[in-house]
Amino acid sequence: MNLIRSNLKPLADARGVSIRKIAQDIDYRFESVRTMYNDEMERYPRDLLAKLCVYFGVTVAELLTLVDE
Repeated sequence: MNLIRSNLKPLADARGVSIRKIAQDIDYRFESVRTMYNDEMERYPRDLLAKLCVYFGVTVAELLTLVDE
């Protein structure tokens, strides 16, 4: 079974930035950022993906990973 996993936690941890700080910086709901950070999100809002890609300077392929489980 293939699943999409969020790489937000490793990206944030590598920069030493908190979930709350990310949410404030990209002007997005904390709960949505927290859900993606904890890899609990089932649907990824396009605007959130775009803001996170710009914020971290990554592509969607670097933010999300397709894994086989």
